[in-house]
Amino acid sequence: MERKTVHVAVYDTFADWEIPYATTALTGAGHRVVYVGESGEPVISMGGMQVSPGLSVADLRPGDSALLILPGADAWEKVLPPFASAARAFLDAGVPVAAICGAVTGLAKEGLLDDRPHTGAAAGVLAATGYRGGGHYRETDACTDGDLITAGPTEPVAFAREILARLEAYPPEVLDAWFRLFRHSDASAYEVLAAHEGASGAA
Repeated sequence: MERKTVHVAVYDTFADWEIPYATTALTGAGHRVVYVGESGEPVISMGGMQVSPGLSVADLRPGDSALLILPGADAWEKVLPPFASAARAFLDAGVPVAAICGAVTGLAKEGLLDDRPHTGAAAGVLAATGYRGGGHYRETDACTDGDLITAGPTEPVAFAREILARLEAYPPEVLDAWFRLFRHSDASAYEVLAAHEGASGAA
């Protein structure tokens, strides 16, 4: 499995709106997206979307991946152990992990945010977990600290921006245009993206 493969965790009640900006852009940039579940059984998102995982978390290996994406979910309490353990294995192996919303809270409970700059839904939400990383909390839309990316539930575009930057999916000027278009509806950014896609297609 090539290292341009990105793994996305899915579980019942996963927040489907938190990941499509990232997965769509990554696919367009030539990455392969593989969905990972607790098993191979289909899961249902918060919005009622059914997804059939292509891999179980027990078979997930950091060496086969460029990045692990963890969306939030009402069910994070139930799925925390295997996916939090996977996140720890990825970080220990130097493979990036991107967590948003409830997944950030899950990583806090796992102790993975105690010594790393991070953000999330709110400082108070994470403090309620009893974690020891409050001094590293950042009031920002999304945060990257080396191999760890975090974001709150209202920031799927900023979350995707950090993922695309970490994997160098776009040149900096193209990533800036992508963010301006999808975050700020800046029509002038479209020309930059169109020119990039045209050049990539010609290549």
